[in-house]
Amino acid sequence: MSAPQSLPAWLYTDQRFFELEREKVFAQAWHIVGHINDVPNTGDYLTLDVLGERVVTVRGEDGQVRSFHNVCRHRAGKIATETRGSCGHRLVCPYHAWSYKLDGAFAGAPKWQGFEELNAAELSLARVDQEIAYGFIFIRFAPGLPSVKEMMSPYAEELEQFELEKLIPNGRVTLRPRPVNWKNVGDNYSDGMHIPVAHPGLSRLLAGTYKIEAKPWIDKMWGTVTETPSNHWPERQYQQLLGTFEHIPPERRRLWAYYKLWPNVAFDIYPDQVDFMQFIPISADKTMIREIAYVHPNASREMNAARYLNWRINRQVNAEDTTLIEG
Repeated sequence: MSAPQSLPAWLYTDQRFFELEREKVFAQAWHIVGHINDVPNTGDYLTLDVLGERVVTVRGEDGQVRSFHNVCRHRAGKIATETRGSCGHRLVCPYHAWSYKLDGAFAGAPKWQGFEELNAAELSLARVDQEIAYGFIFIRFAPGLPSVKEMMSPYAEELEQFELEKLIPNGRVTLRPRPVNWKNVGDNYSDGMHIPVAHPGLSRLLAGTYKIEAKPWIDKMWGTVTETPSNHWPERQYQQLLGTFEHIPPERRRLWAYYKLWPNVAFDIYPDQVDFMQFIPISADKTMIREIAYVHPNASREMNAARYLNWRINRQVNAEDTTLIEG
């Protein structure tokens, strides 16, 4: 059997190869915009800027969520300018005030501009391919990959148990720039061997239970938080709180599960919250990590305390991973 090999180093630094990835990988990739409960009401919208493309996702008058290129048909102005917001019953371009209905149909231009003869049927916003899976909104710019549901199908049964459709946002999207290639981030996320070496906190919590497996389009990593008390108080308090969550099935009460969808979307599923992490390529040596936490509607003091402790624990893990990937 031949010796295992890694990718050549230049594939992590060469801008020409990065441009090929943009065309061959990321045009067909599913990009996560957010969750259906980020846009609960008519006119609520989310935006996503990725690889030179701009997308707006909005909930329509009929309750449906749709995604469009966030580009006015007049002079290509950016219609929705915030990362999230509400536009009422019209999307209005801030450049020349051309407006669009929430289903993307052209609604009109100001009369004083002299465009009364425009054919509205030809001026609808350009739709973007969209899929809603487990409550999360995905878009892509070109066909090629299987559907999100198909890509995640090896774990469909267990993912359904988490009731991800019921999640609500806990805060806002955070953007963290990293001076590395996107593959550095992805390689590290799906690497299990560095856990006992570089993450002492995780090693204390998961106590040797961390495992990893790979399917064609999705990787899974998981571990069980030990009941043996940690000698670090945030970890020890977190361990104690997990035992009080009787509304969570016993087999999931201490489970930390991670799923990475090819090529650059990951879900961290904890008993107390669910995070998505998206590593967006900017250039051959720059990546933007985009993430936000979601929670099940539960305002108990114990659950809020667990979420805070989770943040403290994983803040340290993130710092350790940052050092690793930049190295």
